[in-house]
Amino acid sequence: MSLHIGDVAPDFTVATTKGEISLHAWAGESWVFFFSHPADFTPVCTTEMGRTAQLAAQFETRNVKPLGLSTDSVEEHLKWISDVNETQHTDLQFPIIADPDLKIAKAYDMIHPEQSSTEAVRSVFIIDPKKKIRLTMTYPMNVGRNFDEILRVIDALQFADANRIATPADWNPGDKVIIPPSIPDAEAKGLFPQGWETVRPYLRLTKIK
Repeated sequence: MSLHIGDVAPDFTVATTKGEISLHAWAGESWVFFFSHPADFTPVCTTEMGRTAQLAAQFETRNVKPLGLSTDSVEEHLKWISDVNETQHTDLQFPIIADPDLKIAKAYDMIHPEQSSTEAVRSVFIIDPKKKIRLTMTYPMNVGRNFDEILRVIDALQFADANRIATPADWNPGDKVIIPPSIPDAEAKGLFPQGWETVRPYLRLTKIK
């Protein structure tokens, strides 16, 4: 099953390190950073789980709930968390899904047979409060994620939603943004009273404080 941006994230009820959860109910009005790992007690995964835990306050300020997945059991996850906390100097509190039967990994197309038939690749899904998938990223098993980019894209998605804008390449909070071509100048005057720079008729840049 292939999932696309704009699709409703498939709901599921599953055992986790924080008890049983149902994705949609657990997410509530929050965004979700849903990410998968090949297996417990593996080196790249350990650093990523630790980094997610270290960034707990950053996710919370953005109203984002992290949710991990590995194709091992809850019991194995709980043992692994001790290693994560000790080696990464953190306190992991977000839930990690147990998916030994690969049901969720397959529903979210995390099993890439040329990599492994039993372990999930490093998939990322950013899910909004309407339960829509807003971003997907897939990394190979031997390359860790860039968490600066994960936070940056969450900022971009949330800022774009709030202000009806688009963001240019390498955008970071505070940078100029793009007024979409779908908004004509007459409407833009009301939405962006601060004005804008017209580089081309289709490329208008403005600054929003």
